[in-house]
Amino acid sequence: MSTLESIIWHVLGYSAMPVIILGGFVGVAAVSIGILSLTKDKES
Repeated sequence: MSTLESIIWHVLGYSAMPVIILGGFVGVAAVSIGILSLTKDKES
């Protein structure tokens, strides 16, 4: 593997983890807001 390929794979590897963590956080937040908006009191 060339140096350029090694650099590319390292950048992809290190950038994947924050993206996965932040994506999961945003997904959980969106689902939670959706569930809360479905179950909120309709009169208020």
